[in-house]
Amino acid sequence: MKKLFLSTLALAVASGVAAQEQQPVKISILMYGMKAEFVQLMEKAAKEHPAVQQGLAKLTIYDGRYDPLVQNNQAETAIQTKTDAIIINPMDYEANIDVVTMANQANIPVIVTNARLNTDKMTSEVVSDDVEGGYLEAKAVLEKMGCKGNVVIIEGPKGGSGEIQRGQGNEKAIAECGEGNIKILERKTANWSRAEAMPLMENWLQKHRGKINGVIAQNDEMALGAIEAIQGAGLDVKNFAIAGVDGVTDAIHAVKEQKMTSILQDARGQMHGSIDVAMKAVLGEKYTPMSDIWQQYKGQMDWQEGKAKRYDVPWTKVTLENADKLLDMRK
Repeated sequence: MKKLFLSTLALAVASGVAAQEQQPVKISILMYGMKAEFVQLMEKAAKEHPAVQQGLAKLTIYDGRYDPLVQNNQAETAIQTKTDAIIINPMDYEANIDVVTMANQANIPVIVTNARLNTDKMTSEVVSDDVEGGYLEAKAVLEKMGCKGNVVIIEGPKGGSGEIQRGQGNEKAIAECGEGNIKILERKTANWSRAEAMPLMENWLQKHRGKINGVIAQNDEMALGAIEAIQGAGLDVKNFAIAGVDGVTDAIHAVKEQKMTSILQDARGQMHGSIDVAMKAVLGEKYTPMSDIWQQYKGQMDWQEGKAKRYDVPWTKVTLENADKLLDMRK
């Protein structure tokens, strides 16, 4: 009887261990805000990651409502509810460093994705080089202008890494045109918003009537707002050089209509990479990456055993040749 009891106890303990091993990894994803299509594409990609689909990872996705303090509070909640890992798409380059600090104190791996933070204390970051993105979009505008004329720059939210680093890329491209060849008539934030960019551009068109040759918008939504303003003023969009960053659906259609240039930022690549790196940080050596992005970008962004401090997801210029393929991938 005693042997039977001990055998039953041993079986129960073994079953308990197995059950613990099969518990999904709890990943908290802190998005800066959920209104923009690009962030929605990231959310969709997260839910489609193989680890999530197979029940190996369980996601809790937070809407930061475009407020870094809200994101910091959400990180506290995630830590208190015993999350295994945190992925943050930060609103603010400085203010959201607190998320990394809190996660480190709780011994929870934290992966920074999409935007950047002014710290190297995170477990890893899976991003795209925003200086390069800003350079590529500005270069497209300036090449169409022949490196001569006047531009306006529609910036991202002030203090965010996208605004800071894409701005650096914009400046680099302008400098390559030579001193005095390009004049910046205006630069102001529209907070990644199409709705804010439209009246901003309307005002500039009236203020600088007939003088604006190019529009460097630090994301596609703002470029699309500028296009709406130009069309609303009865002007021909094709007489302007316009570019944005992200490769959102409407921008890809606008590229097909030859209204703008878009530099695609891979939402799926950033999110899938982040989840794989988070899973590796929690599960250790037994975890191998489950997303196909590592094959897609082999030689450009390699897995490195999931231990690299930074992964740079490559940019893709949207062209007439690849636009339909990119749209098909959204279906």
